[in-house]
Amino acid sequence: MANYTAADIKALRESTGAGMLDVKKALDEADGDAEKATEIIRVKGLKGITKREGRSASDGLVAAHVADDPQGQSGVLIELNCETDFVTKNARFIALAEAVLTAAVASGTDDVAVVLASDAGGRTVAATIDETAAVIGEKLVLRRVARVVAPRVTVYLHKVNKDLPPQVGVLVGTDEAGAPVAKDVAMHIAAYSPLYLTRDDVPADTVAAERRIAEETSRNEGKPEAALPKIAEARLGGFFKENVLVDQAFAKDQKKSVAQVLAEVGGTVTAFARFRVGA
Repeated sequence: MANYTAADIKALRESTGAGMLDVKKALDEADGDAEKATEIIRVKGLKGITKREGRSASDGLVAAHVADDPQGQSGVLIELNCETDFVTKNARFIALAEAVLTAAVASGTDDVAVVLASDAGGRTVAATIDETAAVIGEKLVLRRVARVVAPRVTVYLHKVNKDLPPQVGVLVGTDEAGAPVAKDVAMHIAAYSPLYLTRDDVPADTVAAERRIAEETSRNEGKPEAALPKIAEARLGGFFKENVLVDQAFAKDQKKSVAQVLAEVGGTVTAFARFRVGA
């Protein structure tokens, strides 16, 4: 029987993120040698990458970085996915997220394919992710990258579960005047998940579809035909208040809109990005 203890199993699980059965098999094969067992887990993991491709990776974390930029500041937000929350809090997975974030910042893009092909310490980001997946034994995916450039960029990361890394991330770009309320606006975005910054950002076909639905709904309710356009516009206004950031009721004071809160400080939000893991 291989010479190892329960403490050795626990240590190897924590260092690799691999499952209990895989760790015990590797330690048996390595006769209790932790270094050899880690190598066995890695090799077997690499062989299993293709098998993992069809599996769902809907857990994970978000990470962000803000730095000075010629245009003011530049913020980058990433979502890195795995299969289970056990891996989400694994030190190796968290270190991978930091490496991917660093590469994403250096790449200067929000194109996932370009980030995956960029350098991460002598190998591509894609290869680094695959190598970590081989050790951990789960499918790992860089799902999204966002980049916000503005005079000021504010980041807010929210933990859905206090025992896990952040799973909701927000970047808010403002002018200098808007900076004092940017953190509150970022927290609002995290909670209310707006889809658009202003009404002008809503695609014309989306507006047309919402107007048509509003008119048809009103007609089915027996509203007078002559009144339908006015009723539809009022209902379209409701759509804007639900989905457009500056039209939403402000989280910290429902009597004000986000636009009013910004107007009070003479500020403007120029851009935002919001990720929620798996959403």
